[in-house]
Amino acid sequence: PTSALARVHGRTSVTMEAENGNVTRDLHAELQKSTEVTVAVAVIRTLTRAIERSTATTVMGLEKDLHASTEELKRSYPTAISVSAASELFLRFVTRTSALDVSDFGYLKQHLIDRGNRFAEISLAAKAKIAELGERFLHGGCVVMVLGCSSVMLNLLETAASKGKFFTVIVAESKPGTEGLRMYKALERANIQVTMILDAQVAHKLEEVDMVLTGAEAVVESGGIINKVGTYQMTLLAGVKGKPVYVAAESYKFARLYPLHQRDLSMATEKVEIGSSELVVRLNDYTPPDNITLLITDLGVLTPAAVSDQLIQLYQ
Repeated sequence: PTSALARVHGRTSVTMEAENGNVTRDLHAELQKSTEVTVAVAVIRTLTRAIERSTATTVMGLEKDLHASTEELKRSYPTAISVSAASELFLRFVTRTSALDVSDFGYLKQHLIDRGNRFAEISLAAKAKIAELGERFLHGGCVVMVLGCSSVMLNLLETAASKGKFFTVIVAESKPGTEGLRMYKALERANIQVTMILDAQVAHKLEEVDMVLTGAEAVVESGGIINKVGTYQMTLLAGVKGKPVYVAAESYKFARLYPLHQRDLSMATEKVEIGSSELVVRLNDYTPPDNITLLITDLGVLTPAAVSDQLIQLYQ
């Protein structure tokens, strides 16, 4: 059966290729609770619940259950890089503790649950940290071009507006999916001056822009990003026009991947009707680090070259 993990949130659709297990159902339920919860935070909460539900009575048994849960999620959503990255980081964070050596299994299990909940809290706080760092890049009267509808990107813009900064946002429609329309409406509600353009108008409008701002589904080892299809094109054109490109992304989206070409990644697809024809299009693309000026993360403002060092620290 097919299921759209992100359609619940109006996000990129993800094809489910594995049977629905308890963990997969828990993830869907978590995503349905609120449109403000990111996929990664929902994964963290889901895996914490898997620890709570485990009937294992030994450390080895509990670790086996936890690894099985993460593998189920990755099988169910093979093209959702955010699911894979969050699952791997959760395992590293939760199990990297001296409590694994204690003899009281009940204490150990509760300790791992507490660490899981703490990881979720840290991840939720990432959005506010990024907004605090990122709003400094927006100066009065600037024009920002965006693609898609990243919640962390939206929060950054809303934070800047709440501090009295006046700026204009140009939103590309972001087909397929037209996430740009959701971003447009959200910015209107926040009383931020915004206009929407066709994707084909990006190059034409870039001469009016001071910067490009984008989110990311994943940040890879090279410092490049995987994001909504069209991001690569927009950043490539921004480079031609000499416009800086800033990426707002949480550190739990850092993934141990090193693509060199678009074909190196397994991407989600969607069927799109154009007249009487039906096309199968990719929903994401890879933007190389050369196209990116800076990444605004909860770990600080990073150059693309600094990402590999941060990944080593996250996964060591």
